[in-house]
Amino acid sequence: MRVLLSTSGSRGDVEPLAALAVRLQALGAEVRMCASPDSAERLAELGVPHAPVGRSARAAVSEGKRPSPEDGARLSAEAIAIQFEQVPPAAEGCDVVVATGLLAAAVAVRSVAEKLGIPYFHACHCPIYLPSPYYAPPPPLGEPPAPAGADNRALWERNNQSAFRRFGGPLNSHRAEIGLPPLENLFGYGYTDHPILAADPILAPAQPTDLDVVQTGAWIRPDERPLSPELEAFLAAGPPPVYVGFGSLPAPAGTAKAAIEAVRAQGHRVILSRGWADLALIDDRDDCLAIGEVNHQLLFGRVAAVVHHGGAGTTHVAARAGVPQILVPQIADQPYYAGRVAALGIGVAHDGPVPTFDSLSAALATVLAPQTRERAAEVAGTIRTDGATVAAQLLLDAVSRERPSVSA
Repeated sequence: MRVLLSTSGSRGDVEPLAALAVRLQALGAEVRMCASPDSAERLAELGVPHAPVGRSARAAVSEGKRPSPEDGARLSAEAIAIQFEQVPPAAEGCDVVVATGLLAAAVAVRSVAEKLGIPYFHACHCPIYLPSPYYAPPPPLGEPPAPAGADNRALWERNNQSAFRRFGGPLNSHRAEIGLPPLENLFGYGYTDHPILAADPILAPAQPTDLDVVQTGAWIRPDERPLSPELEAFLAAGPPPVYVGFGSLPAPAGTAKAAIEAVRAQGHRVILSRGWADLALIDDRDDCLAIGEVNHQLLFGRVAAVVHHGGAGTTHVAARAGVPQILVPQIADQPYYAGRVAALGIGVAHDGPVPTFDSLSAALATVLAPQTRERAAEVAGTIRTDGATVAAQLLLDAVSRERPSVSA
């Protein structure tokens, strides 16, 4: 069986699909993965064939500018054009296509799969993206939250119309060029009526919806990479430090200073992840260490708390490690995960995207309390570890059902 995995975005978008790719390969499937050029080194390390698609996600982040609604329309049109141009060669000969990430890219990838007659699945890492009459969607880019009491179906339709205004025209132009009919229901087409929810049912439970959702658990590959000698020496030199990192997101100005000073005020040392924001230490004292790429699964089990942006992957890894968390959400599903961590009692949801000394000091006082660590350890034992295996088997079974039986 040949499987094409496709995503658009940063490391947080790539890692779950990489975990699925490795499991599919272990089950005998041939896998190739469409992802940004930034992914080349990581996918080569895992032995996953890579088809580079689009521009560098890291370069876009380094520009440090949040997209406006006008930028969003332009970027969506560019993403669609890129998928129609670059995905077909990778999709040729595949038995199934799995897409994650931005809707604009997903509808283009499904269009390619439709043209080639390949079954298509969509997976997301947070339940808030699955259309439902029972809860409101996140507001469209650049638009305010919905007024209280608004009809949920109308709100989802508002989101659909917003998406159509942004990129329905470019999408349908490309579809017409390859002989496909126009679309209006972009959410229904991109997400399908049988989406996969690649998130833990305790940390991110599926919400009521009319869709045939399969929740597999998060797609996380066991990471056996050792920590560097420098990091091991730092950990051994004192009590467990507090980890601070924003992954592949830009970080608000002053984040490193506010975090380091707040952690020090609580009597703890700091491990600062540079990330794509290139965070830097504020002085040369020996109670702080700046690091690059690291095995979070191994490190998080050895720190006192984790301060991060609230990405689905980081949140799941921290929850599985049983370490208390402070989530400083910036965009997308991060406010949802911040709320869930707080609701479960395993950490704190920071109020707003810009941390200060005072706000982090208050949050640290909570997460460093013994009862928070006890609760985090309790929840850790409930987090599923087989999500990628469940999803890989689901895809194998789906393709087997699609294939005609061979009679003797």
